[in-house]
Amino acid sequence: MTQMNYTDKTTRVAIIANGKYQSKRIASKLFSVFKDDPDFYLSKRNPDIVISIGGDGMLLSAFHMYEKELNHVRFVGIHTGHLGFYTDYRDFEVEQLIEDLRHDQGEKIAYPILSVEITLEDGRLIRGRALNESTIKRIEKTMVADVLINQVKFESFRGDGISVSTPTGSTAYNKSLGGAVLHPTIEALQLTEISSLNNRVFRTLGSSLIIPKKDVIEILPQRLGNYTLSIDNKTFTHRNVVKVTYTIDRKKINFVSSSNHTSFWERVRDAFIGDIEP
Repeated sequence: MTQMNYTDKTTRVAIIANGKYQSKRIASKLFSVFKDDPDFYLSKRNPDIVISIGGDGMLLSAFHMYEKELNHVRFVGIHTGHLGFYTDYRDFEVEQLIEDLRHDQGEKIAYPILSVEITLEDGRLIRGRALNESTIKRIEKTMVADVLINQVKFESFRGDGISVSTPTGSTAYNKSLGGAVLHPTIEALQLTEISSLNNRVFRTLGSSLIIPKKDVIEILPQRLGNYTLSIDNKTFTHRNVVKVTYTIDRKKINFVSSSNHTSFWERVRDAFIGDIEP
């Protein structure tokens, strides 16, 4: 592909699409427009803007592709399927996106993300970032774990597992667990139990907890065994997990701010309620 030379004033654009025909078609159209535009340079290396084409799953993948470059990357999504929480443009609004990017002044909308640190029995540390949520579950039997907030024991949990979500992730798995929906500009985490055991012997709070920015959540499994841990759409299995630590990450995800940026509450209404009849 032949393209104009890159300059300091050129916007570097990466285009990431899923395998659907409609997504590939839109990606092809964007490539053909930007490759001949001197104000843009197509490159998946060190982009200024990442265009995700598909749905929320595709944007999650794009986020993890560039999670080490969050300080200077902004994201924008085009959805080609069902309504997404991370996508501002529909597949028939490509021309509007192109025009908005041509008039872009670098403005952004920033949302908090989750920092995850897994400590294994052999001393290894596994670190990651989540845009939506992270969960821990025990494979063989009921999970028993102490829940600490700022190094103070809050409860002894027994059940299937625990989920910790970001505000943007509050509408995903967290909501299906009965958690609250948080506006994504609120810098807080949400801890939600997964099928906890509550009887005369075992007792937990039962409801989700909203944890402020400065606080640290620690999950300390009390039984040896195999555990599954998820970070967004990635799942890992580890034996003998000593501790999982959750905090709000020092970095944020930045989205392109445009006139097309949909109100979060509109997205919640459209996704879960639908049109409101008079």
